[in-house]
Amino acid sequence: MTEDLLGRHRAVLPDWLALYYQDPLEITHGEGRHVWDAEGNKYLDFFGGILTTMTAHALPEITKAVSEQAGRIIHSSTLYLNRPMVELAERIAQLSGIPDARVFFTTSGTEANDTALMLATTYRRSNTILAMRNSYHGRSFSAVGITGNRGWSPTSLSPLQTLYVHGGVRTRGPYASLGDDDFIAACVDDLKDLLGHTRPPAALIAEPIQGVGGFTSPPDGLYAAFREVLDEHGILWIADEVQTGWGRTGDHFWGWQAHDRSGPPDILTFAKGIGNGMSIGGVVARAEIMNCLDSNSISTFGGTQITMAAGLANLTYLLEHDLQGNARRVGGLLIERLRAVAAQVPGVREVRGRGLMLGVELVKPGTDEADPQAASAVLEAARAEGLLLGKGGGHNTSALRIAPPLSLTVAEAEEGAAILEHALRSTIQ
Repeated sequence: MTEDLLGRHRAVLPDWLALYYQDPLEITHGEGRHVWDAEGNKYLDFFGGILTTMTAHALPEITKAVSEQAGRIIHSSTLYLNRPMVELAERIAQLSGIPDARVFFTTSGTEANDTALMLATTYRRSNTILAMRNSYHGRSFSAVGITGNRGWSPTSLSPLQTLYVHGGVRTRGPYASLGDDDFIAACVDDLKDLLGHTRPPAALIAEPIQGVGGFTSPPDGLYAAFREVLDEHGILWIADEVQTGWGRTGDHFWGWQAHDRSGPPDILTFAKGIGNGMSIGGVVARAEIMNCLDSNSISTFGGTQITMAAGLANLTYLLEHDLQGNARRVGGLLIERLRAVAAQVPGVREVRGRGLMLGVELVKPGTDEADPQAASAVLEAARAEGLLLGKGGGHNTSALRIAPPLSLTVAEAEEGAAILEHALRSTIQ
């Protein structure tokens, strides 16, 4: 059945629509932190549908909320008052840390970042955007135009002028050998120099931890230091929290809070985890920024009742069960376990991240050269033993990405770490 479905997939869908594994699997159902394929094989899910299944698979509280809402009304558009949308917006505005916040719902992180770019460029009357090297912000025309990752940028055409800044990758690049304080100072100097050679940009957009880039991040405080420079020029700060939001990093509810010395961002974008698999994205901004548009706009599918019901149930469960704290505790154990393994496997360059957002970067043993073949081999070996992982990285996709649901137990973390250890040892010589 899987072979037949693969043939049909290839006959009707684009060649560039990537599939994991030499023999792609069809996931048919899930429960908790596990999923099953069409052949009946069970897997521990360490990737959660690219960080979307944030809480758990088939969580009864969310299933009930979606089912009850579907029995009333599924959709009406933003042209009508929508109680679940208002309720979720109220909660997100309060949690965002942005004063006088307004919330606009979209259907994806890509669309959320598109909206943030439109707001920033309109508010600032500038089409110049600062972005981070190795970044990823989505698949749309404008989002691709600010993506600093060659593997995810199919065209150089863009409606924006994009200038790339150093700092998103701590252990590679011209400042990698510096200590944290000197690293931040060098990146700030680079930003100041860049601003001396261009017309005033609209905004800096940055992921606190780069997702597709392989879960890389700067030292804490970099974006606070950037913010001081940006404020001197009136430049906005957009925090792309599509992957880092909702407590995934463990230490903070939002990734920007690791850089909060200079206050919250002007604009925050979110998606993925809030819907636990339902299609929700959105933007939070100060009222003066959100309300700067001088033309009509709606969101046909953003904020639809059924997705808002899912988001409300998911957020309630997340907060009531302190899944941010669980991500901190279980993620801390997991990263130490993986670092102990990495010390004995010469092909592992670095184990990085925080909470339940961890990256394992692979290189050819004895070198600093990325090894994407090894990453693919480890993915296959782990799958064979019942563990699903992700991969990414700006250096030839050589980083394994680990981002399980935030309800992961200590026993499941140990199980996944043991499988990954065996996969690493069996594939990297």
